[in-house]
Parts: sequence; C-alpha cells; structure tokens
Amino acid sequence: MQLYPAAAEELPAVAALVNSAYRGDTSRQGWTTEADYIDGQRTDAEALAADLAATPGARLLTLRDAPGGELLGTVWLEPVDEGETWYLGMLTVRPDIQDRQLGRWLLEAAEAYAAQAGARRIRMTVVSIRDTLIAWYQRRGYALTGETRPFPYEDERFGQPKRPDLRFVVLEKAL
Repeated sequence: MQLYPAAAEELPAVAALVNSAYRGDTSRQGWTTEADYIDGQRTDAEALAADLAATPGARLLTLRDAPGGELLGTVWLEPVDEGETWYLGMLTVRPDIQDRQLGRWLLEAAEAYAAQAGARRIRMTVVSIRDTLIAWYQRRGYALTGETRPFPYEDERFGQPKRPDLRFVVLEKAL
C-alpha cells in the first residue's frame, strides 16, 4: 500500500469513492455511513478542485496497492497554524473493504506524511453524533478538544441534513 497525490483527472473517481463510503445505499456496506442523517453528496470533483486551488499546501492523497492501481482510499491533509498543526479530513476507504484495517493504515500513513512535512499535531472534525467513529479515533490517540463547529446547513455541497442537531466536534493528536 502507498499514498499517491491525486491528479486532476482522478478527482471524479475520488469524489465517487467518498460519496460511496459516506452517503447512499452503497455506504451501508461499511461502517462509515452518514446515510441515516445526511442525504445527498458529500463532495464532487468540482468542489475538490476548488478546495485544492483555494487551500495553499493542501494535499489530496489516494491509497493504492501500486502506482496506477485500484483506488482503495483517500485522505485530505492541509497545514494550518503555520504548519505545526495539520488538518486531516475525508479519510475514506472503499465501503466493501472497510473490514481489512485499511483505515488504520491510511490514518497512520497520513500522520507520517504530515509529520515528515513538519506537523507536530493533527486536528480533525467529526460529526458529533458519530460516536463509533469518534471512539475509533480516540483508540488511535485522538482526544476531543471541547471545541465544536457548526454544521454548514445552508451549503448543499455538504449534503442535505435530516436532523437539526448536527455539529462538528474537534479532535487532536500530538505526533
């Protein structure tokens, strides 16, 4: 397994992978589904391209078993706080193979990638009602900071929430 930077022509496939893992019926094959409380897409190729263009230093990495191999996962990394802290988001593994420890491998590889670039801490946000996912990150050394962030209810790029109580919690881990 190896991480590779996502090329522009791969963004439609990356967006499809992310949407398949978090939204709709295909996401129910894995344990990362948000389908019970958010409808619609999680992202699209245009949003990924725009976010990459607007975020200096951001990296969208793909997980493959070989160069040019099948897309197995993806993760977003970006430096914040002058590069000592990196934001990690959109950690995604194909739903039908989420039982193979690839999420753990992808998380550890992303942490190592950020550390090599000078990160001393990783920060992430998780939808607050995702207790199982929050616990998974906590078992990997992440801690809730006590901070919360609002869910972007008015921005349809993030889907259509089915509940009025969604928000993000912030987790961090020292590297």
